[in-house]
Amino acid sequence: MTGLAPGARRFALPPLLAAVPLAVVAPPLGAGALALGLFVVWFFRDPERSPPPNGVVAPADGRVSVVRQEDERVRIGVFMNVTDVHVLRAPMGGTVESRTHRPGAHRPAFSKESDRNERVEVTLDSCELSMIAGWFARRIYPYVAAGDEVGRGERVGHIAFGSRADVLLPPAYDRDDLLVSEGESVRAGETVVALS
Repeated sequence: MTGLAPGARRFALPPLLAAVPLAVVAPPLGAGALALGLFVVWFFRDPERSPPPNGVVAPADGRVSVVRQEDERVRIGVFMNVTDVHVLRAPMGGTVESRTHRPGAHRPAFSKESDRNERVEVTLDSCELSMIAGWFARRIYPYVAAGDEVGRGERVGHIAFGSRADVLLPPAYDRDDLLVSEGESVRAGETVVALS
């Protein structure tokens, strides 16, 4: 079953409501408003997912755009394009130690410059998740706060209209534990990206 992420009504209702009078006054504009409203509803879809029994799962739907070593840890980044589900999921279970917002730029999320983009960092006792805004996405909606317990594959937030989610694996993981590489498609909460 597919639900809708929070915020769908706020973005979808204005064009859907405008479509009715516009259809009478200017039918092409009414059709455009209806199409825009339906696109927003589709964009905010939130399907159920079934995490596998083991492993670190992808935090987002999309394409693996970053795999790199950072000191003693490995970062995996997933770029979400407009056709992907934008609800983010916990790569591992654990307790939320902190949730911090970091202002920044709004560069395209697939570019190297996106490392300085606006983001929300969620630190679990098992790993770190970064919700990164892109050039068009300006709204990050975290669902969790410090002290919350989350299970692997549970919803932890969404990004309205785009961008990227990174997971910084625990120090116990290295590149040999990765099951994905750059360019591969993944599904949030279901695709195993690392297994120790």
